[in-house]
Amino acid sequence: MSFQLEFLGGAGTVTGSKFLLTYNDTRVLIDCGLFQGLKSLRLKNWDGLSVEVSKIDAVILTHAHIDHSGYIPRLIKMGFRGKVYATAATKDLCKILLPDSGYLMEEEAEFLNRTRRTKHSPALPLFTQAEAEKSLRFFEPIAFNLLQSIGADIQFEFRYAGHILGAASVIIHAGGLKIAFTGDIGRSHDRIFFPPANLPEVDFVITESTYGNRLHKNTDVLEELAETINTTVRRGGVVLIPSFAVGRAQSLLHSLWLLKKQNRIPQFPMFLNSPMATNVNELLGQYKDLHKISSDECIEICNVVKYIQKTEDSIALNKKKGPMLIISASGMLTGGRVLHHLEAFAPFPENTILLTGYQAAGTRGETIANGGSEVKVHGRYVPIRAQVKNLDNMSAHADYSEIIEWFGRSKIQPRRVFVTHGEAAAADELRRRLSEKFGWDCCVPELGQKVILS
Repeated sequence: MSFQLEFLGGAGTVTGSKFLLTYNDTRVLIDCGLFQGLKSLRLKNWDGLSVEVSKIDAVILTHAHIDHSGYIPRLIKMGFRGKVYATAATKDLCKILLPDSGYLMEEEAEFLNRTRRTKHSPALPLFTQAEAEKSLRFFEPIAFNLLQSIGADIQFEFRYAGHILGAASVIIHAGGLKIAFTGDIGRSHDRIFFPPANLPEVDFVITESTYGNRLHKNTDVLEELAETINTTVRRGGVVLIPSFAVGRAQSLLHSLWLLKKQNRIPQFPMFLNSPMATNVNELLGQYKDLHKISSDECIEICNVVKYIQKTEDSIALNKKKGPMLIISASGMLTGGRVLHHLEAFAPFPENTILLTGYQAAGTRGETIANGGSEVKVHGRYVPIRAQVKNLDNMSAHADYSEIIEWFGRSKIQPRRVFVTHGEAAAADELRRRLSEKFGWDCCVPELGQKVILS
């Protein structure tokens, strides 16, 4: 008996993760993410899949980030009627993330139509907030390390992966074989999350490679963050931090809390302008067994900033003078309230734009990180005269050294390894390093490629 594995996303790019596994007559989609970044990739979100959606039996999510979960409402809109399996924390995060994504898509379509800044007549959202809320009915939470059956032929289990709350690697059991989908691999020495759990012995591995050609800097994140804040405050400027609402925002609050406790930054206004991130913070207290932070610390950390909920309060921030600090989604500047702050503060050299994680190709974040002098926002070009800093070491992704260390610690001997979820250079570099270190048969699959696992 054999499996067919089809790479419907997350191949040749870090976004759009979708891996279709077919065994006998059972079809399982591991992850169901949105493409982000380059326009050529974003347009793929509007394409149909190569398989009839109604014939997919189940979806298994590694974690809640939109590049892994954001296509689910669209999939259901196209006729999927199976179950979406996720850890309990991932399900709760998706309750926040998916409706918010639908809302933002509707808001953007309405703005483009109202201001006539669209070639479409009319511009439409990929899915709506109501469709995202409907999709949540299909979710079924599964505990870590528990075997769950899909039909008569396939079982799977979740293994703790770190990275963000609820993140997991997926181990598929079927036909006498085990197949591991790593999902996004967390850091070995994260301040908030535990190291990823070791993998069991498996026959095949599908691994991420976001930082497959890079090492995180051996620098003190707190020192870099404090220096950036203090320098900007002395200029009377604004520190604008684009941040993912899930994971990165909580890491930032934790770092700001530590700096305040140690009196390494002054007392000045700090804001979290992301209703979604506000709701995510509350989940930290509900899932205390999934991270290192105590209940009392959770409360203190969440109170380190002032929360902005209402739209009018968000708009009012743009009229304030520095010094102040604003954390706002999205982390790669692909949408959300942060774009309005970018318009307001990027043109002025006393301000700082602080990037805190991976910036996918084609995003505004990548343009700014690479020294771009302007970015297009809401149909207009915004000059980037603010100082630009990058806290690369705050990433929630393991670098290639940490990935290799994790695989070595797991003591696995897979027959073949597929390197995915990375730009071409990163994926190929990790492929080479894994082959040299362990002698494994490794390859970098192409988008749309089908392989037989036998």
